[in-house]
Amino acid sequence: MPLRPGKCYRHFSGPAYTRKEYIPGVPGPKINKFTMGDPNKDYDYEVKLIVKQIGQIRHNALEASRELALKHITKAVGNETDFFLWVLKYPHHVLRENKMMAFAGADRLQDGMRLSFGKPIGTAVRIVKQGDVLMSLKVKKDFLAAAKEALEVASKKLPLDTTIQISPLKAEAKTQ
Repeated sequence: MPLRPGKCYRHFSGPAYTRKEYIPGVPGPKINKFTMGDPNKDYDYEVKLIVKQIGQIRHNALEASRELALKHITKAVGNETDFFLWVLKYPHHVLRENKMMAFAGADRLQDGMRLSFGKPIGTAVRIVKQGDVLMSLKVKKDFLAAAKEALEVASKKLPLDTTIQISPLKAEAKTQ
């Protein structure tokens, strides 16, 4: 059965469903790397992808945006030692779905909404306040435009509105 559209899980109500030790069959998060590049280098700027809405982001949307940002910045920079990409949020919330049969005669085979707690189908990041940082990308001054473009492209894969903030990591040397 295919996944439902992202709009089905964008907004949330009720408490988080996160106690994985009590939930059988929780699929692991699709995102496999949260840090990419060289974290120990001396960078000039940090470009942040900030979420402007309250909502949820499924793990497959987060992985798609991470892959797109990584592909875009490595194409511009050339190698993985000149930047540091960090996904700051982890998908803790377990998503449930009451699967329904969709063929002729299915109404006689299932109970519909009776006892419709649902089975785990994936995980999601819950954004509970506006202004949370979702991704951070540290670069040298030469690659600032490429970093901003990479996060702009990555934000297209996310279901919530985002903005990009650029902040210098070093104070500019004053010339006299």
